[in-house]
Amino acid sequence: MDAMADRLGADLDEAELRGEITPEARGDMVLSCTNCTSPEACGEWLASHDSAEDAPEYCRNGRKLRALRGD
Repeated sequence: MDAMADRLGADLDEAELRGEITPEARGDMVLSCTNCTSPEACGEWLASHDSAEDAPEYCRNGRKLRALRGD
């Protein structure tokens, strides 16, 4: 999940410090990521992208990561 956040430009540590996300919510995002139905596709996507405007459609945290980026 941290790798996806990095690719999307979402600084989760900073978002947590600003109170935009709680530690518990961040943990929930990690848990959601571990239950991904497309881990192989995600790994390939991460390997082929240094940065991106949007997460793959199957990303369970894509919307939240975009919001934390400030879009």
